[in-house]
Amino acid sequence: MNASNCCLVIGSGSIAKRHIRNLRLVLPGTSVHCVSASGRQLKLEEVHADVVHSSLESAIATGPICAIVASPAPWHLSHANQLMAAGIPVLIEKPLVVTTQDAIEIAAQAVRHNAYVDIGYNLRFLPSARCVKDLIQQESLGRIYSVHADVGQYLPDWRPMTDFRHNVSAQRSLGGGVLLELSHELDYLNWLFGPVVSVYCKVKNTGALDIDVEDCVDAMLTFSDDIVATLHMDFLQRAPMRTCKIIGDKGTIVWNLNHNHVDFYGPAGLVRRVYEGSDYDRNDMYVAELRNFVNMFKHDAAASVTLQEATHTLCLIEAMRQSSDQGLPVNIKKV
Repeated sequence: MNASNCCLVIGSGSIAKRHIRNLRLVLPGTSVHCVSASGRQLKLEEVHADVVHSSLESAIATGPICAIVASPAPWHLSHANQLMAAGIPVLIEKPLVVTTQDAIEIAAQAVRHNAYVDIGYNLRFLPSARCVKDLIQQESLGRIYSVHADVGQYLPDWRPMTDFRHNVSAQRSLGGGVLLELSHELDYLNWLFGPVVSVYCKVKNTGALDIDVEDCVDAMLTFSDDIVATLHMDFLQRAPMRTCKIIGDKGTIVWNLNHNHVDFYGPAGLVRRVYEGSDYDRNDMYVAELRNFVNMFKHDAAASVTLQEATHTLCLIEAMRQSSDQGLPVNIKKV
């Protein structure tokens, strides 16, 4: 395999390893290269890549056809900027970066280099998510009154073979905490109902986990058409939870993201399962995301998540922190 037929993954954590495996499915015959986010020398057997590099500079010099940034979020800006400057299409794992200022800089660099950039909010590729999106667009629920979303799992159970306090999710310096780690919810709510325009929020660290980031968030989000969503996010629930209930004048849907099914509750006691995918292989989301990314840079297709959308999510996160600090509703700034 020659150097012009390779792709690059930055990072060596679980999501980086998943992307390495999936790239072989999506781009068969392509050599998969990997470089540590921190510059640490990797071993081939550690990440199961075809080639490992000692530096990002040496990896870029091989001329990869695309790259995936799966490093901790505080390093996304530096890594993405180097890749875009080299003309390499880039998929950046969520969140885009950790501040809106960094997001604005990435967007400016993307324009400067005419770069292909996608962001890894893979829940948009969950089949039940597509079903919910279709139901809303078809106005099957009629006028939507309110939305209730809940996500959480006990952080020590996420990766039980490791000390959770040393994981990215638990460390502020690595972009951890509920707001950034669970920002999938913020992305899909924006995707389904349009951008949030204001938020009232309580962000807290309960102290239960001995970590330096927030472990519990409760928020009320208002959208431009006056839909209101309540959102709970935590690292504390013993039973993994990821649900969304949408209430409209023609019916209610209850969406279970963990089990990939959607139930519709209509007039006269009607209850109907409108999507069932409990046996779904969740890796298929990541494969679909990669296929979309490859289609974007090979055929000039649309990104699954635009830089503008990902930046809005960061604006929302900053507004949620501000609301919690001030004890007041905060309007989401436009960038």
